[in-house]
Amino acid sequence: MRMITLPPDYTPSDEEEFMNPLQVEYFRQKLLRWRADLLKEADGTLASLSEGGIHESDITDRASVETDRAFELRTRDRARKLIAKINMALLRIEDGSYGFCEETGEPIGLKRLEARPIATLSIDAQERHERMEKVHRDD
Repeated sequence: MRMITLPPDYTPSDEEEFMNPLQVEYFRQKLLRWRADLLKEADGTLASLSEGGIHESDITDRASVETDRAFELRTRDRARKLIAKINMALLRIEDGSYGFCEETGEPIGLKRLEARPIATLSIDAQERHERMEKVHRDD
């Protein structure tokens, strides 16, 4: 894969060919930055969790610390799942399938990818999935 330098003010537009090399590089960098931010936050969470046991003698303070810790663990788990999805998106960039719906093969669309760079389905396919889930949940 050859290196592509993005102009500093580059923003993907619908006037360009969808998923041209500049757009692919733009989303690759966006995903890498997002992953780096999540990893940095996770390091902070890990450091605060490993500071040891709960030293508060007051039961209310202890409960508060426990609640904070549970929240941090949930946040960390969510970040771990998000990082896995980011890694999958980076693999799709490598194999050339990024930006295309894994169900229909249609372009996912720039607005959707901008809002959710890990999207694997077009809006139509996503809505179909959500309708199916709703139908099956109501059974």
